[in-house]
Amino acid sequence: MHPRGAPQEPVKLPIPGVRRLVAVGSGKGGVGKTTVAVNLAISLARLGREVGLLDADVYGPNVPLMMGINETPRAIGDRIQPLRKFGVTLMSMGFLNPGDKPLVWRGPMLHSVMQQFLRNVDWGELDYIVIDLPPGTGDVVLSLVQTAPLSGALVVTTPSLVSLEDARKALNMFAQVRVPILGVVENMSFLVTPNGERIDVFGEGGGRRTAEEMNVPLLAEIALSPDVRKGGDSGHPVATRAEGDSEASPFLELARLVDSRCDEEQGSKPKITIED
Repeated sequence: MHPRGAPQEPVKLPIPGVRRLVAVGSGKGGVGKTTVAVNLAISLARLGREVGLLDADVYGPNVPLMMGINETPRAIGDRIQPLRKFGVTLMSMGFLNPGDKPLVWRGPMLHSVMQQFLRNVDWGELDYIVIDLPPGTGDVVLSLVQTAPLSGALVVTTPSLVSLEDARKALNMFAQVRVPILGVVENMSFLVTPNGERIDVFGEGGGRRTAEEMNVPLLAEIALSPDVRKGGDSGHPVATRAEGDSEASPFLELARLVDSRCDEEQGSKPKITIED
């Protein structure tokens, strides 16, 4: 029962056949959120999980480019047949609206297409769907987190103060809608020079301090690497490399931690401290 006049929370119906939904978000663009989502999905698949990747960044869908796939999904009746690459089942607005043509849609249409991507795609039996959210806390993000039964979310940031300020807003948003926070990923954390010297290009320790202040784990500090950028641009993400590869290893470790954190958070409440 709800008190008279109190808003009722949307019903979060499960996705048939899907065990866990994990959202990858960020407070702002340009922090490498899609890079993390793509490499996380591939790494989870390499750990033996059945994985889907939903590109929910409808205005800037980069998953097709980063996964090296440019096809149009088929439909059987009213069911969309997703694509597949590197052991990951894929759906993206970029498959339906390819090229550089802008998508000029408002909130209700975006909500509708996201629900179709979740519930009218034949995802099959999956351990995970990794959802690459748009940056920020706008309509698409709020629609998804309020209607999808998310198992948890991780927030990607860089060490810069501007990025960290926006990351805290994203963390608070997830807490306010009762989505378990799996942790923070600090991307572009440092640069390693050819002679082995570490350079903190965008600042030092910001992700760790933010995670401690917000009472959530810091899951990874991922280096700023030309190979990671080249892998995304060429459609061959670094997570596809051999397990011992220095660029692939951080993402495999992140996948193990996400798997473990989902186990921990299953049935628990968010532990994040919400800022005033």
